[in-house]
Amino acid sequence: MIKAVLFDLDGTLVNSIIDLSACANYALKEFGFLTHETEEYKYFVGNGIPKMIERALPSEHRNSETIEKVKDVFLREYSVHYADNTASYDGVKQLLCELKAKGMKIAVVTNKAQEMANKVVINAFGDMFDIIFGKRDGIPSKPDPTAALTVMKEFGVKPNECVFIGDSGVDVMTGYNSGAVAVGHIWGYRDEKELRDNKAEYVIENPMQLLDIIKEKS
Repeated sequence: MIKAVLFDLDGTLVNSIIDLSACANYALKEFGFLTHETEEYKYFVGNGIPKMIERALPSEHRNSETIEKVKDVFLREYSVHYADNTASYDGVKQLLCELKAKGMKIAVVTNKAQEMANKVVINAFGDMFDIIFGKRDGIPSKPDPTAALTVMKEFGVKPNECVFIGDSGVDVMTGYNSGAVAVGHIWGYRDEKELRDNKAEYVIENPMQLLDIIKEKS
């Protein structure tokens, strides 16, 4: 029986790509680097902010010092503009309400820095989530399962009593690595092939389909 659902954040709960790309491009321009189209950022995100900055930089400038400088400018800008265009996907709030009504625990598990994860989630969903688990010192990034397993332990549930849902290969591999039911979806930033290639047990097209999976597993 499924007792808890763990959600990715960017590309799953909220469409944040416009704000992420705008702030990253602002930081790149500050240092004279070329910028990128918003669509390109769909493939830059997913492994945390430093990795997004690294991918956005020209290959010859992907050193730790430059990444850190650009990241600092990005964070300064993003801390102000994180909600300019970011909003929850259609059907997500309805799904969350249904899960809460069923007595399920729900959490966010994201590679986004903890402070920014808190801001984005609370701005979009208030206090709906039981746990917001962002990138923390000493905890490896997804697809390492440590964050997911930490949340499961806090919930007091077993991995096979959880669903992990996200829009990227990183997310479904996190679910698989943690022993949860790994669910991918295609309303976010990546396609079905990536999800299937990274061990998604299910791939869904809209949020409410998750309820069918939960029913099937009960």
